Amino acid sequence: MSLTAAPANTSATMPATDTIPAPATSGPAGPANPGAQPAPPAVVATAVRAHWTDRLAHVLLALAALALACFVLAPIVMILAKSVQNRDGSLAGIAHFRAYFESPALLRSVWNSLWVSALATCITLPLAFSFAYALTRSRIACKGLLRNLALIPLLAPSLLAAISFIFWFGNQGLFKPWMGSTQIYGPLGIVASLVFATFPHALMILITALSLTDARLYEAADALGTSTVRKFFTITVPGARYGLVSAAMVVFTYAISDFGIPKVIGGNFHMLATDIYKLVIGMQDFSQGAVVSLMLLVPVAVTYCVDARVQRRQMALMSARSVPYVPRRSRRFDLAMAMFCWLMAALMLAVMGMAIYASFVKLWPYNFSLSLNHYRVGLVEGGVVDSYLNSLRMAGLAAVIGPVFIFATAYLLEKTRGMDWLRSFVRLMAVLPMGVPGLVLGLGYIFFFVPQANPMHGLYQTLGILVLVTIVHYYASCHLTAVTALKQLDSEFEAVSASLKVPFYKTFFKVTVPACLPAILEISRYLFINAMTTVSAVVFLYGADTKLASVEIVNLDESGDIGPAAAMATLVVLTSAFACLLYYLLQRVLDCKTQAWRQGND
Repeated sequence: MSLTAAPANTSATMPATDTIPAPATSGPAGPANPGAQPAPPAVVATAVRAHWTDRLAHVLLALAALALACFVLAPIVMILAKSVQNRDGSLAGIAHFRAYFESPALLRSVWNSLWVSALATCITLPLAFSFAYALTRSRIACKGLLRNLALIPLLAPSLLAAISFIFWFGNQGLFKPWMGSTQIYGPLGIVASLVFATFPHALMILITALSLTDARLYEAADALGTSTVRKFFTITVPGARYGLVSAAMVVFTYAISDFGIPKVIGGNFHMLATDIYKLVIGMQDFSQGAVVSLMLLVPVAVTYCVDARVQRRQMALMSARSVPYVPRRSRRFDLAMAMFCWLMAALMLAVMGMAIYASFVKLWPYNFSLSLNHYRVGLVEGGVVDSYLNSLRMAGLAAVIGPVFIFATAYLLEKTRGMDWLRSFVRLMAVLPMGVPGLVLGLGYIFFFVPQANPMHGLYQTLGILVLVTIVHYYASCHLTAVTALKQLDSEFEAVSASLKVPFYKTFFKVTVPACLPAILEISRYLFINAMTTVSAVVFLYGADTKLASVEIVNLDESGDIGPAAAMATLVVLTSAFACLLYYLLQRVLDCKTQAWRQGND
């Protein structure tokens, strides 16, 4: 093919301006070296063209770095600054930190957050590992259906689980007589809801970890007569070690930073996330709120340090000689795995189904006839349906703007040259949001955008700032998806384009974008779903006309309108499911037009 016939010394390996000096524009006539031959006009034109496109790439990369500095780094810096200031702006030093550590109530919130998050992690991890183990190491039927049912919680706000558990086990719940004196409000309800909300996140990581298995290890163990239990603890668990640690870190981080679940079902049980909300919204104590936010960052930072250390020690699980693992049929084992998976799927459907069912019940628990009262009276006539429309607009904008900026920035990082110092900064900013809880990020946006001196002050309480904080909150995962897709493309495309005098942006639009379209659509879908369901990142930033559906669910529940809250949550779930279907159909259509080369078609 012509793509592989490009010369080795093209501008892809070194800028043309470094190898071909630019012609002199002033000075004495004639060359300084009489023996030197003037460069051919075509070569000089190529050098100028390459220099111009490189400069354009540098300008675009600098603009991306500036945007990330403003919307990622600056809000976090503002939290640090606010934590050492008084309300009048004077320097307070460590006075706020001293007051925090001297407050028994706030310290109790730290302990509550730690042990509840740890307990939720200890419950979620074995359940998700067993489910992933069943999908990858057994011969059960309907694996695709089971996997989709287990991922259902991703379509709903995290607080939907809390609402559902209230209908099941609350003071007027169906199973309240079975509960006796035990209350679902408090740590029991929080842990149960967190397990439901975090299960799919852990499951996706563990499925990937257990899929990377070399069958030769098990064949050798069988030849040595190793027992099944010993193979599990000496081959399976060590091979999935990094996946287990990563899943634990993700679940713990999610649990300790979630705001919606403890707000809805926590009762009088205090946690760090709800303390931040009360300090900022209830008491307007922004300095103390900043201190609590920094406390919330500490365990999150520790978890990511542990994750990074384990990642450095992780060995490659697959090599060029590896043999894919194919599970053997075992009637007893497959039956046990099938029973466990269908039980988990039934529990997922029960939690999701209860919230949907309750949204149609006329008057819980006195009149179980079905009606649309909660949708008509609670949402439409109550005026809160506007929040649902705001969420649709915000999610649509995030799904369009986010992929464009994220993928273009990733392309500039991976496929252009020069300014290495700036590239390191952009890469750091791209992964930094992964370790910042949404509640902390939202508080940082208040500190950054509220001051009148900030020229972007006008964005505060608008739909624009909600779009921005949502994109930033989920930036890291999208960036890693884009980089993974770009690394699959050979750098020869850019080398050949440079040798043919084609600017990089034409290669970007004609080659890179069509080839990476599945990843771009995945980023767009991910941002849309999370924009519909996010609570913590936007709870501080909405205005009277920009209230979102997820925030309205919290407000409805707080005012006692749990039926309309369930109706709003149902609308979000149905919208997310419909969006996933549309993205699937769109990807099928575009794959036929842009991905035929992957199947070797003409």
